[in-house]
Amino acid sequence: MQAPLPSVRSSVLLPRRFPMVTFMHATRTNIAASRIAITAAALLAASMAPASAASATQAQAPQQAAQTMPELKIYHLEGRRSERLVWLCEELGLPYTLEYKRGDLRGSMAQIRAISPLMPVAPTIQYGDQVVVESGAIIEMLLARHGAGRLQPATHSPDYPYYLQWMHYAEGSFASRVIADYRVEMIRPTTTPSPLVDAEDTVRFAEEFLSRHPYFGGAEFSAADIMMLFPLNFADSTKVIDISQFPNLAAWREKIQDRPAYKRMLAAARPDGLIGALPPLQGRP
Repeated sequence: MQAPLPSVRSSVLLPRRFPMVTFMHATRTNIAASRIAITAAALLAASMAPASAASATQAQAPQQAAQTMPELKIYHLEGRRSERLVWLCEELGLPYTLEYKRGDLRGSMAQIRAISPLMPVAPTIQYGDQVVVESGAIIEMLLARHGAGRLQPATHSPDYPYYLQWMHYAEGSFASRVIADYRVEMIRPTTTPSPLVDAEDTVRFAEEFLSRHPYFGGAEFSAADIMMLFPLNFADSTKVIDISQFPNLAAWREKIQDRPAYKRMLAAARPDGLIGALPPLQGRP
């Protein structure tokens, strides 16, 4: 326990025979002592603060990992982005119910409209009593609440900025560019690339990254890889790109599609293969 700070008033009781200069010297000495004591107390508190904060963080981590998982229903369309959530749950071992009509995209969409009439998209989930859309946001929420640090690098890791980049690049740059180029080509085929950024530019950027890293999350498989597979498969199946021209992406895809959790996802969410696929672009290899 810290000793009480010395009181300047009580410590300056000097006999009257002492000259004034002695009194002033004693006063200054005690004031200096008080300041030293205050500074020492502040330094001691500051030195203990990080340890206390670290202890609080460590104490909080088990609570986050142990957060109760509410009922999770994934409303699904075969071959669509909702596969990401099934794959994530299979990787993490999270319980879920998959809602769709096998081989019937219209019927599956009707189920989604019933629960989310204003924004009927796949995926839509029912998480407890909440209805949530957007695969990337749902993945981030599930990891934050129930991932216990899995499928994402630690925030202090050099890989974490890359992980976040590819988590958002998957839709914000890659999928949006590939889908836009596909639609334009279906309406008006072109023979010259866009003067701005076209689909192949977004793919080349990913290809170059994989020449230096084994996964999009850096050193380990992560949710960023789950996010990135859909737009790559879309670009390949519609012939927007020729994946044989991108050997790093081709090898990465083969590696992650060989994961047991991915195969379990296919068995549950795409048992009859890809249905309702968009036609490939004509004249492409």
